[in-house]
Amino acid sequence: MTAPTKPPHTTPATAPATPTTTPATAPDGTHLHTPVIDWFEDNARDLPWRHPDAGPWGVMVSEFMLQQTPVNRVLPVYEQWLARWPRPADLAKDAPGEAVRAWGRLGYPRRALRLHGAATAITERHGGDVPTDHAQLLALPGIGEYTAAAVASFAYGQRHAVLDTNVRRVFARAVTGTQYPPNATTAAERKLARALLPQDEGTAARWAAASMELGALVCTAKNETCHRCPITAQCAWNLAGKPEHEGPARRGQTYAGTDRQVRGKLLAVLREAHTPVPQSALDRVWHEPVQRARALDGLVADGLVEPLQDGRYQLPATRA
Repeated sequence: MTAPTKPPHTTPATAPATPTTTPATAPDGTHLHTPVIDWFEDNARDLPWRHPDAGPWGVMVSEFMLQQTPVNRVLPVYEQWLARWPRPADLAKDAPGEAVRAWGRLGYPRRALRLHGAATAITERHGGDVPTDHAQLLALPGIGEYTAAAVASFAYGQRHAVLDTNVRRVFARAVTGTQYPPNATTAAERKLARALLPQDEGTAARWAAASMELGALVCTAKNETCHRCPITAQCAWNLAGKPEHEGPARRGQTYAGTDRQVRGKLLAVLREAHTPVPQSALDRVWHEPVQRARALDGLVADGLVEPLQDGRYQLPATRA
């Protein structure tokens, strides 16, 4: 999810336990860049998509997989995926259903279809190479603002504001003094992220990777470890006494008993079968017929399942 880096050292960075300075009134990020990037150099996780040999395609695959999915679940699927499809053209040659099958239990399987669509477009439009231009990345199917910026930054070292949940939380606390960012990314957050970007491209790419890692490892949503943070002394939220979140309660996502769980069970049957399966095989995975039918209809509508004329079902064999 971040730019290539050397393997992390074992000695953690230290930070003052007591705030001694105040954040800038109109932050340009200069007081944050050096300590965060230095911390990253010593503490970054040694992840395969950060290695130079991962290449832009490896970075793109990781970005799709890491959306709403923790690193420990992604690692084995990522490695299997790149071993099977080392280039976009390799994935594009296979049916989209094979991408869904290989996605396994990462969750949100539409990401597999979107990644297959992006690989097909890269093969057809760009000769099989992940484009370097941000606008061309953004024009690929399944690529949104975040993913285009992340690939351009982490794969090509370009200067872009990369705003995932971890970065937004770091900025909310360190600069604006609030415990959590808004539920959805706002124009004000984008403006702040651009203001905080270092001017130098290489430094900006390192800053994007470092601020993301800080949010993932230290400035976490719960049980943050401020004594390990390199910018504790500059953090507006810490200096304000860590005021608690105000506003609507932040609720975790439920899974058990939801349509999402039923969809997962239905897809599991289809992933394990290499020939079309009858309706009866799908009926056995969930006891409630109305919810089961609704979940199956949703999978068909999303292009994750193809119904056949004889009443059987399969993973998609044709492009959407």
